[in-house]
Amino acid sequence: MSGPKVLIIVGDATETVDTLYPYYRLIEGGFEPVVAAPEKRRYQMVLHEVKPGWTITKEWEGYSIEAEVAFKEIRPEEYAGIFFSGGRAPEYIREDEDLLRITRWFWEQGKPMASVCHGVEIPARAGIVKGLRMATVAKCKFDLEVCGGIYVNEPCVIDRHMVSGRTYHDSGHFIGPWIKMLEAATGR
Repeated sequence: MSGPKVLIIVGDATETVDTLYPYYRLIEGGFEPVVAAPEKRRYQMVLHEVKPGWTITKEWEGYSIEAEVAFKEIRPEEYAGIFFSGGRAPEYIREDEDLLRITRWFWEQGKPMASVCHGVEIPARAGIVKGLRMATVAKCKFDLEVCGGIYVNEPCVIDRHMVSGRTYHDSGHFIGPWIKMLEAATGR
C-alpha cells in the first residue's frame, strides 16, 4: 500500500462500522490507514445498536482488527491525519499519555482530524475542544461540553481541521469531507 499514512485510533470494544467504514474509504482515496492502539496486537471490535424496545445501546462482538503500531511508538509527523473511532474503547484509552500527546500534536499542527460517536472522549480529554463545535452521540454531549466544546446535533460538523459525526449512521456525511481535507493537506 502506498500513499500518505493516516492513523485510526482503536482499542478493545471499538465499534466495528465506526472503524471499518473510514478504514476502507481511506484506501479507496489513496491513503494508507494505520491502526493504532495501546499495544500492537489484535483487538476485538463490537457492534452497537439501540434495539427496538430498548432505551440503551446493546453490544455484541463484531470483527477483530490488528493494531500495527502502539501509541508510544507513534511519530505523529509521519502521518497526514488522525481518526478517533467510537465504541467503548475511547473511555478506556483516553487516559493514555502517548495518545493524548499525539492528539494535541495533530491539533497544534492543524492536521486533518476526525471523530465519531464516543471518539470525542479522546480530544475532549486531551484538552483541545474548548470552543470547538463537534457532533457526537447524544450521550457524549456532557463529555464534550464539560471540557468546553459545543455540541451540535448534525451528521457532519466541520470546525477548523476537525470533522465529526454523531454515529456510524453519519459516516456517509462526514467521512467524505474529511478525506477531501486530507487530500488538500497532502496535495493529492
